[in-house]
Amino acid sequence: MDESVVWFENVGMHDVPRVGGKNASLGEMTRNLVSAGIRVPDGFATTAAAYRAFIAANELEPAIRAELEKHRSGKATLRETGETLRELFLGGEFPPDIAASIVDSYRTLGERAGIPGLSVAVRSSATAEDLPEASFAGAQETFLNIVGERDLLDACRKCYASLFTDRAISYREAKGFDHLDVALSIGVQRMVRSDLGGSGVMFSIDTDTGFPRVAVISAAWGLGEMVVQGAVDPDRYLVFKPLLSQPDVSPIIDKMVGAKARKMVYSHGGTARTRVINTPVREQRAFVLSDAEILELARWAVLVEDHYQRPMDMEWARDGVTGELFMVQARPETVQALRSTTKFEQHHLTQEGPLLLSGAAIGDAIATGTACVIRDPSQIDDFRDGAILVAEMTDPDWVSIMTRASGIVTNHGGSTSHAAIVSRELGIPAVVGTGTATEMLADGQAITLSCAEGDIGHVYDGVLSFETEEIDLGALPATRTAMMVNVASPEAAFRWWRLPAAGVGLARMEFIINNLIKIHPMALVHPERVTDEAERRQIRALTAGFDDPKEFFVQTLALGLAKLASPYHPHDVIVRLSDFKTNEYAHLIGGKAFEATEENPMLGFRGASRYYDPKYREGFALECQALKRAREQIGFGNIIVMVPFCRTPAEADRVLAEMAKNGLVRGENGLQVYMMCEIPANVIRAAEFAERFDGFSIGSNDLTQLVLGVDRDSAELAELFDERDPAVQWMIAEAIDKAHEAGIKIGICGQAPSNYPEFAEFLVAQRIDSISLNPDSYLRTIPHIADAEAQQLTAAR
Repeated sequence: MDESVVWFENVGMHDVPRVGGKNASLGEMTRNLVSAGIRVPDGFATTAAAYRAFIAANELEPAIRAELEKHRSGKATLRETGETLRELFLGGEFPPDIAASIVDSYRTLGERAGIPGLSVAVRSSATAEDLPEASFAGAQETFLNIVGERDLLDACRKCYASLFTDRAISYREAKGFDHLDVALSIGVQRMVRSDLGGSGVMFSIDTDTGFPRVAVISAAWGLGEMVVQGAVDPDRYLVFKPLLSQPDVSPIIDKMVGAKARKMVYSHGGTARTRVINTPVREQRAFVLSDAEILELARWAVLVEDHYQRPMDMEWARDGVTGELFMVQARPETVQALRSTTKFEQHHLTQEGPLLLSGAAIGDAIATGTACVIRDPSQIDDFRDGAILVAEMTDPDWVSIMTRASGIVTNHGGSTSHAAIVSRELGIPAVVGTGTATEMLADGQAITLSCAEGDIGHVYDGVLSFETEEIDLGALPATRTAMMVNVASPEAAFRWWRLPAAGVGLARMEFIINNLIKIHPMALVHPERVTDEAERRQIRALTAGFDDPKEFFVQTLALGLAKLASPYHPHDVIVRLSDFKTNEYAHLIGGKAFEATEENPMLGFRGASRYYDPKYREGFALECQALKRAREQIGFGNIIVMVPFCRTPAEADRVLAEMAKNGLVRGENGLQVYMMCEIPANVIRAAEFAERFDGFSIGSNDLTQLVLGVDRDSAELAELFDERDPAVQWMIAEAIDKAHEAGIKIGICGQAPSNYPEFAEFLVAQRIDSISLNPDSYLRTIPHIADAEAQQLTAAR
């Protein structure tokens, strides 16, 4: 039996000591998951025994130990030590029997593929790499597009030498591994022609929040090294895994096109096997993956995760010749998978400052300090401990200073780039893919880096104050009242997935329209009515890539709503239809062409009255299309539609009829329609409204101002605005009683229960069905609700 080379189909995870984590995992997938439909490129691995035989044949051990001792004693720098050790390996020769085994296996691989002189990827797989407690992606080298027996043996030598790169030496020192206890296996794998297609990285968990029910996919054109290294800003896709088993839905909940400015392709002629070129503009603007390919990869992620019984970090490639997708690596995700699901920290900025840059947020923490701008690896020695590292991008050579940084900001890279992966492992926040950090930030400039505001990270000028809160969900008491959350931002949707919320009591559609779409819906229906040239340019820029500008609105809103709903599925997610006032609509791009100036927008053309009116009916149709897509095509049938500011039952009928015209028929496909109970008429005529709606949600802000005649935005009248006023409480109690008489649900979605414990007690006494709160006040309010319920129970006895 040949102990130096083994085929992937003959190894599994029990062979990590023989072939390392990377190759063992490829073997595990080949043996167990190819039959389930996952494609894994054919290949073989050299063993740890072959590595040790190479060291013995070239008598390297004494020299290795001597050089490492010189480094530890300060007689040689890390760089000097690494160079010397690598030269030892590069000057060595394979024992003849091992060289013959590698060459014979390479020939057999070509025969199995039907391609003599096959192009292969040669990957290092250390026996201590890719284990759950020791990940550091890219600690050793990979060599792509290797053709021919001589070049293959040279690449194998380079793999052995890469076990002693500066970064690998420092990593093992930090982890406490004995350098000679770690061996190296080489994976030789048929190349997927992703140079003509695309490639990327995939996680079976959201790597920044730990939300376990999504697959996160990054994609770029060409070979995958550009994505792994963070040298390119890739596309990013999110897929909600629990709905993948339903064949009639497409649970893609986010799609973001990346810049993808460069790509790595094969090199022809010369010694270099690959080269980096500019990506054609057409490819930069296009998504790398079709929806069908996104879903196929996500299903693979589920299969891999289920097989390994843990969250996984995977690499994939698409062959540009055949169009087939392949899984080329799989290893355990090593950061979020080890975190507690009941105890976590929340960080909050308590001060505002000028926004300088934005990018992808890595982690959820906040860092303050001075920027240390490093434009070139030759400047690494200039890094100041505790500073915020600012760089074009990072690769494994930067790890030594990344470990000493309080935060990281890069120009390039996405959420699966090297900078992102290492930042997560180190537990430091990073904002990656900002585009211009090295130009915008001055060396020594005081800045604040915030990843605590969702999946978009921000860099602010100056040192801003912030607070950190320790949260223990295990200490929360149970309540009879359904405790729900109010949400608005899709970017922050996953931050609070750990909360034991009974769903979303209020999802504000207008936040998505204002922050993500930014354009007045009627300006997309009738662009000819927008005459301001600057606004026309903004609309063209935002809708680039869409043949129909209206589709930009529908897709962006549908994906935003789906992303909001995903952490709470299958619980109810109540989405309020747009409730801008005319002055707020006018501030949207193109809005002035469609909105009149009103003396009192609070009581004007808002809510239900807009939806059937000719001035907005076509815009409302887009809202309905987005809701229908989120529910029926993406799969979130748990979305409930809520109508705000509905003045009369007759108006309710007109809105429901308009919804039905646009495919949202109450009762069809499980669709429930609720009404905001926020006008005195809603309470007085509650029995009539209850015949038309499936539930009520009390909007305490509007109800209070209309009962008391107090403008809720008036500073002068602020002390008179009080939800605890007897008149307001009478209205709320009456609404709850009438809803229960009619047999429909009723909840409240204001902040009064969290601001006033006695108001929470009042709601419990009225036996309200649900209370919905902002996430940051959810935790502190639940104990008040539980206490009130306990007191009520005691009194009843």
